[in-house]
Amino acid sequence: MRSEMPRRARTGAPPLFLAILLLTAPALAHHGWSWTEDGQFRLEGVITDIYIGNPHATLDVDVEGEVWRVELAPPSRTIAAGFDEDAAAPGDTVVAIGNRSRDEGERRMKAVRIIVNGNTYDVYPGRVAPG
Repeated sequence: MRSEMPRRARTGAPPLFLAILLLTAPALAHHGWSWTEDGQFRLEGVITDIYIGNPHATLDVDVEGEVWRVELAPPSRTIAAGFDEDAAAPGDTVVAIGNRSRDEGERRMKAVRIIVNGNTYDVYPGRVAPG
């Protein structure tokens, strides 16, 4: 007589995979460009803070008393564009060109180009609008 092992029910995806997906989905939704408006705009202000780290390098920029968060590319890409810890400092004026948040109440943008201290850094060169 042959003893049969109970069969496991197939759920389609392992529970660990589903748990990881649920935990990372909000972070993945934040990345990319879906949260930004179409069309680019220009923001000019004074840098109050610089962060070069994961998931994206960022600048906090004072624009007439309101602080904007300017997201750049991931650190490796931002540094490859030439923008590193020595490229700018709090107090420097910056021009950021990119796409602002679709949420009108949120002072946040994703920059494709920044200009600081006379230097231009194209952190997303393929997305820079001509002109």
